[in-house]
Amino acid sequence: MGYSLDNSSSTTIVNGNVVGANVYANLGWHTLHVKSWGASGASCVSDVAIDVVSSPVNSVPSNALVSKEIQSWNGWLAVNDTGSGPGWSEGTTALSSSLSLSGHARQFATTYTNYGGERYYLTIGRESWPKNFLYDTWVYLASTSTGIANIEMDMNEVIWNGDTVIFGVQCDGYSNTWDYTANKGTPANYVDTWQHSTAYCNPRDWTPNMWHHIQAQYSRDSVGNVTYKTVWLDGVEQFINATAPSAFSLGWGNAVVTNFQVDGLGASGSATVYADHMTVYRW
Repeated sequence: MGYSLDNSSSTTIVNGNVVGANVYANLGWHTLHVKSWGASGASCVSDVAIDVVSSPVNSVPSNALVSKEIQSWNGWLAVNDTGSGPGWSEGTTALSSSLSLSGHARQFATTYTNYGGERYYLTIGRESWPKNFLYDTWVYLASTSTGIANIEMDMNEVIWNGDTVIFGVQCDGYSNTWDYTANKGTPANYVDTWQHSTAYCNPRDWTPNMWHHIQAQYSRDSVGNVTYKTVWLDGVEQFINATAPSAFSLGWGNAVVTNFQVDGLGASGSATVYADHMTVYRW
């Protein structure tokens, strides 16, 4: 398969899975010509009108640290998140080549009882100085999303004084909002809470068996107050525009950690989610 734009006579060939393929064009409206050819040479062309909007990646400075294709890195671990409630969960994670955009997506397979949640995490760095982050990933809900209450995508960073700053963002299927983390106590006597924004989100509204693009922007000050800026879902920008204290004295060593969590919905069940092109920008 392949594509061309507007009146161009140049066709870009897409090898492998065309779902989630990147199409590059100037801002504004364009006509995308999607082309396919049969084994005997028969062709088919479908025209689609697209509106190219700005991407948060455009605001990342050239000197930013970039961790790319994190889903394919070794070292991913899984744990039942006791902070999500009294329920139980168990999870396994492995690479998948059959269902992927890059050729190496990561499968997160979770079973749960009593609304339990499974957190998958990986240490991607040891820096303590970055204050700005862009979390960028593609997510695929396999089969049905009815067993998913929330999808949580976090970053953790241990800063200069040893506190761990939690940049917590979740799509909350209970409140139908994008949520963000706030410490309602102090770093030493912390009270970890979720705050609801006014931006809409429910993972059960995400079309299953389809790749969705999630991008979240946030920054911190020198003591761990986090400003949650925007979340992009499938190219649509939603504004959070909230600042909250989010430093916790957890006693960790230097670490930058990425987290991907799936919370179950109901008395028991299972959920399988894939992630691909997982990238973290920090500066």
